[in-house]
Amino acid sequence: MLIRLAFTLGQVAAQTLSCMGLWLMATFTLSTLPLQAQAVLAVPSLTASVLDATDTLSMSQNQALQDKLATFERNSGSQIVILLVPSTLPEDIASYANRVANTWKIGRKGVGDGLLVIVAKNDHKVRIEVAKSLEGAIPDLAVKQILDETLTSRFRQGDFAGGLDMAVDQLMTRIKGEALPIPVARNERTTDGFQWTDLAVFLFVVVPFVGGMARRMMGRNLGSVATGGGIGLLALLLTRSWLLAGLAGFVALVWTLLSGMSRNLGGPGWVESSSHGWSTGTGGFSSGGGGFSSGGGGDFGGGGASGDW
Repeated sequence: MLIRLAFTLGQVAAQTLSCMGLWLMATFTLSTLPLQAQAVLAVPSLTASVLDATDTLSMSQNQALQDKLATFERNSGSQIVILLVPSTLPEDIASYANRVANTWKIGRKGVGDGLLVIVAKNDHKVRIEVAKSLEGAIPDLAVKQILDETLTSRFRQGDFAGGLDMAVDQLMTRIKGEALPIPVARNERTTDGFQWTDLAVFLFVVVPFVGGMARRMMGRNLGSVATGGGIGLLALLLTRSWLLAGLAGFVALVWTLLSGMSRNLGGPGWVESSSHGWSTGTGGFSSGGGGFSSGGGGDFGGGGASGDW
């Protein structure tokens, strides 16, 4: 009887200890879930060629880098983007850089000549991620040399802007030595940076105003001819293109002539007040504020290297 009782008590104790062990394990697992489920750093929107989430660069330093990268892209077609973040944890900088680069798809479509420089300031980590098309021009060994001799050495001195500027120059020099396709001007641009959107705003805002004044001063026919000639000449000075000048002059002539006919017939006519026209918001003809975007072509397979300071 006593032996059976002891055996029963032993079973109960064992079951109790087993339950307690399961409870402790479940409690520990639940307590560590927040750490296990820590979200990885999101990929920011690509709105500029230099994105600084750490406020490390001054406005002038940031703008100087952006201007340099924009000029290089315009002349060579290749895109270089710089990203500064406080940390990439829990993800290592190589994985995060690859994820960012493939999300942004830096570089020209069909060429894939993109390059990402990413700095994790609080982690004291930096990485240069190279697209496959540029791995010949910038092999991993060259990247490591730029990291060791330029970026990390400057970063140790607190000179982030200087390090990035020098590294960008070295990367540009290597890219220029690669046989890449010549950049093609964007369709919306004409010579000397004049844009089709600028021409549209010019025609829809300036022509009604100038045409209305010329028509009132010279009459419908003569005023229309004068408007067409004047607009054509101005368009020629702005675009240096006879084709665009002729097109602008013809549109201005027809617009002013039809506007006058509409008024003579009692119709509402074209609105001549500039207050009813399109406004650029700056007083000029630049559409501006178009934002920065990638060429949509970068294919990043892990080429590049990382460094720390």
